Amino acid sequence: MALNATIYKAELQISDMDRHYYATHALTLARHPSETEERLMVRLLAFALHADERLEFGKGLSTDDEPDLWRKAYTGEIEQWIELGQPDEARIRKACGRAQQVVVINYGGRTADIWWDKTGSTLARHSNLTVIDIPAATVEALLELTQRGMRLQCLIQDAQLQMMSDTTAVSIEPTRRMGNA
Repeated sequence: MALNATIYKAELQISDMDRHYYATHALTLARHPSETEERLMVRLLAFALHADERLEFGKGLSTDDEPDLWRKAYTGEIEQWIELGQPDEARIRKACGRAQQVVVINYGGRTADIWWDKTGSTLARHSNLTVIDIPAATVEALLELTQRGMRLQCLIQDAQLQMMSDTTAVSIEPTRRMGNA
């Protein structure tokens, strides 16, 4: 018997001073049984970092031809393709060929560094690729915000984020390894 996804609801209020983007999003996130809460919260963080009225979550871990998040033009062209973790180089190359902009949000501490050491020089040739690191301690801190029903505020200013609930605030300083997205 297949296990069902766990549904999380999030009301995410975003004030992005860097991009002058201000909106509230009612999001439904389905956590696949094989997905950790850490990855779920990184997906939510990725949404906050790149929020747009057309940004949407992909179908999930079981779908190879879709990213974790993406934004499409009204014509169907893929404007932004966002991957989480440490995808293999072939997947990133395919994404760079399909989308105007590709973002990899790398998290996982030591494994993130190992992945970068292995693939970084090959990835450098993709001019439409940005790689961002989220420290492992930050991902752990995001777990304090995790609830099945979340009301969160996200303030972004000078490339730093504050993700806040009524009781907890998490400071996030993403590090850019390459690119400019």
